[in-house]
Amino acid sequence: MNMPLTLDQQKSNMRIGLMAGGLAIAMVGLGFAAVPLYDLFCRVTGFGGTTQRVDAVTASNIQTSAAFINVRFDANHSPALPWEFKPERSVEKVAVGARDMSVYIAKNLSDKDVSGTATFNVTPVQAGKYFNKIQCFCFTEQTLKAGQQVRMPVLYYVDPDILTDPDTKDISEITLSYTFFPIDPAEKGS
Repeated sequence: MNMPLTLDQQKSNMRIGLMAGGLAIAMVGLGFAAVPLYDLFCRVTGFGGTTQRVDAVTASNIQTSAAFINVRFDANHSPALPWEFKPERSVEKVAVGARDMSVYIAKNLSDKDVSGTATFNVTPVQAGKYFNKIQCFCFTEQTLKAGQQVRMPVLYYVDPDILTDPDTKDISEITLSYTFFPIDPAEKGS
């Protein structure tokens, strides 16, 4: 025996339905915003070894320290990318706070033009927020013509604040690692 709902019960059910619908819409919106928000979080905090990006003006105002740190350079590429990819020098000893440049060499081993994009991080991951890139080939897509070899520079510095952070003050070596992946021509619209 079902009793008809009172006007107050109908209003209550309507309110609950609207709240549930609003929550569903908010969850979908949060799902779409999750990737850009996570990316922003990583860039701001250095989480997961994400390096920082700075402009040349900001970099020119950094004081160089008397302390030195080793920076190791690592290069990898997807097996689907027919490139040879390696650092020109595998380790450099750099003054903390001083701008330095490293060069990676990439060679297209195929008989076609091939485009790739690089992902990057540093280890130990706590050093990510102190590793600053001023200029890097990783900021843009790279296209190598058939058989072409190129030198790709990275201009960077290690922020002197790394020396006073309790989580990073004992770090003596940072590894900057790049992995190149092919870009599907269909995704580029070509």
